[in-house]
Amino acid sequence: MAAPSVRKFVTIVDEVFHENGPPAATPHRRGAILAVIENPFAGRYVDEIAPFMTDLEPLGLAMAERLIEALGGAPERIEAYGKGAIVGAAGEVEHAALWHAPGGYAMREALGGAKAIVPSAKKVGAPGTRIDIPIAHKDASYVRSHFDAMEVGINDAPRANELVVVLAMTTGARIHNRAGGLAASAVEGKDGLR
Repeated sequence: MAAPSVRKFVTIVDEVFHENGPPAATPHRRGAILAVIENPFAGRYVDEIAPFMTDLEPLGLAMAERLIEALGGAPERIEAYGKGAIVGAAGEVEHAALWHAPGGYAMREALGGAKAIVPSAKKVGAPGTRIDIPIAHKDASYVRSHFDAMEVGINDAPRANELVVVLAMTTGARIHNRAGGLAASAVEGKDGLR
């Protein structure tokens, strides 16, 4: 197959100063980058779709690098991540699953070898469909302070023959987190869990 045909990119950055508590000296930043691409399988059933994952790898890495730049340009400041995809109505949810490996490995590589599994969400939808991208700590899935989600969507995507692929990252824990659990400062980073 060929490189994915990109119609557009959308980048979103939130700066959260407080959630009804005292304002933080440094805001919690979370961001997402979305790419609207042509779905090469739209409108028909194709049995062998896995090779498209390889085609998506350069896009994943480019998106991860662009998102790190949007969040300040310092990979070491990124603490959590997530990914997802929305498939247009002429596709199937399995087409979104093709984003799992290229999206996840791209962020791990761009962040210098993050250990934890990258949480993910996928769905089929029409233009304007929104999706909650789950977010978790990049090195230890049990770090409860970093469990979060970021809702994203694009008003004119996905069209029936498109996919919207998404990467999300944050610079830290939820603002005012106080739900306990494994502290980020106690992460061993060996197995992606603790």
